[in-house]
Amino acid sequence: MSASRPAIAPLFWEPPQIACAADVTVERFFAEIVPRSKPMVLRGLVKSWPAIGLADQSADAFAAYLKGIDTGQPVDVMQAPPQVRGRFSYADDDLHRFNFTKRKRPISETLDQILALGGAADADAVYMGSIPVQRHLPQFAQDNPAPLPLPMLAPRIWIGGPARVQTHFDPVYNLACVVAGRRRFVVFPPEQLANLYLGPFENTPAGAVISLASLEEPDFERFPKLKIAVQSASVAVLEPGDALFLPHYWFHHVTAFDPFNAQVNYWWGENKYGLDSPRNSFLTALISVKDLDGDERTFWKAMFDHYVFQEDGDPVAYLPEDLQSAFGRMSPATRDRIRTFTLSLLNEQDPAAPRKGAR
Repeated sequence: MSASRPAIAPLFWEPPQIACAADVTVERFFAEIVPRSKPMVLRGLVKSWPAIGLADQSADAFAAYLKGIDTGQPVDVMQAPPQVRGRFSYADDDLHRFNFTKRKRPISETLDQILALGGAADADAVYMGSIPVQRHLPQFAQDNPAPLPLPMLAPRIWIGGPARVQTHFDPVYNLACVVAGRRRFVVFPPEQLANLYLGPFENTPAGAVISLASLEEPDFERFPKLKIAVQSASVAVLEPGDALFLPHYWFHHVTAFDPFNAQVNYWWGENKYGLDSPRNSFLTALISVKDLDGDERTFWKAMFDHYVFQEDGDPVAYLPEDLQSAFGRMSPATRDRIRTFTLSLLNEQDPAAPRKGAR
């Protein structure tokens, strides 16, 4: 008989608790919690879900329910060896490789595997992440409806054994609802980005950029600024039926403790495209601004700080409103005019550069 998996290492410090609320109404959620722009644990938000009742009975009962509504389409399954202790990340000293494998497998088959592993110390860690419920388990959304009437994207479900998901962020609002097992969330405000040592943006374990710094076995010689980041962190352990609201860009580290765990996520928020996307503007700035030096660098940093981030308040308050242009209140007409003008500049060529086909 296999020994139980050793407990996942505790955090190396004791953060304060994330604020909690119970019996949250729709009105309170929209009027107080979302505008507050800070994480909030919503105790018992989805405790009435039938799926949670089944999970409370047993992992087998919950898994049988999922297998009964599975459409049979394969999903991404991640599997890591026992020595990584459920920490899905990069291979040691090699950011080109991961410490787990990923392949397509049916949900029902993987559920049987997770149940058979049972959290054994000598077994692999397995989880299925970000499964679109509408495509793979459509009956689940009907049986367990969204807890709040939000303009949500379709729910996604995460199922697995004991696992640690490295610190990362979502660019939209996140409502994480725990269905089975306990989950610990450690959260950091967005301004701690510089102290969390993000890994490669183009080679990520599962789409999100993750922190390379461990919160359980810290390497302060390699990641000294982690000591600064943890001063702003907070933590919560969620039981089945609890939910966590996370605003845009808040970093979160997630630990699933029990042999069988499940969580449903709802993401929502305004999706912007083209020139209206901050991400696209950031990528453009990497090309045009990052490598500037001397006076040019000083000037454009001042321009961004003053006119874009408005660090000194309204930068054009002293001008008549009709002459503030895009630097003041942005009207739809002004936005369209600037968008059209900027698009025309994006393909502008250096007249001194060799032209295609030129001899």
